[in-house]
Amino acid sequence: MNGRVLVVEDESMVAMMVQDYLVDEGYEVVALAGTLDDALSAAEQCSFDVALLDVNLAGTPSFPVADLLEARGIPYMFLTGYGPDSLPERLKGRYGLQKPFKMRELRREIERVTNPPGGTAPGADGTSLR
Repeated sequence: MNGRVLVVEDESMVAMMVQDYLVDEGYEVVALAGTLDDALSAAEQCSFDVALLDVNLAGTPSFPVADLLEARGIPYMFLTGYGPDSLPERLKGRYGLQKPFKMRELRREIERVTNPPGGTAPGADGTSLR
């Protein structure tokens, strides 16, 4: 197994495609969350190695989930239809991929987030994931 992943995505087709890809690549998807409440609950209660966050969950920003992950020290990145400028300054270093993206790009970015050079999570020092 490559690791345990929390997927926060409100578009069910996108969530299922990401989940299928991750499982095929040897990851375990611990939860799929499509609302802010579900995402916060999963982020608080589940054990996982990395989280993939959509920025916009049915009109509600997922930034509280990012704040919770920061507090827990869990690596994460945003997968979004918006560019990095859509993120608050404090979260710009967590920008990962812009939708639509190729699934092989997803694996590369997950590896970058979970195995950063020097052992520091990307974004912790304000650097970009790209």
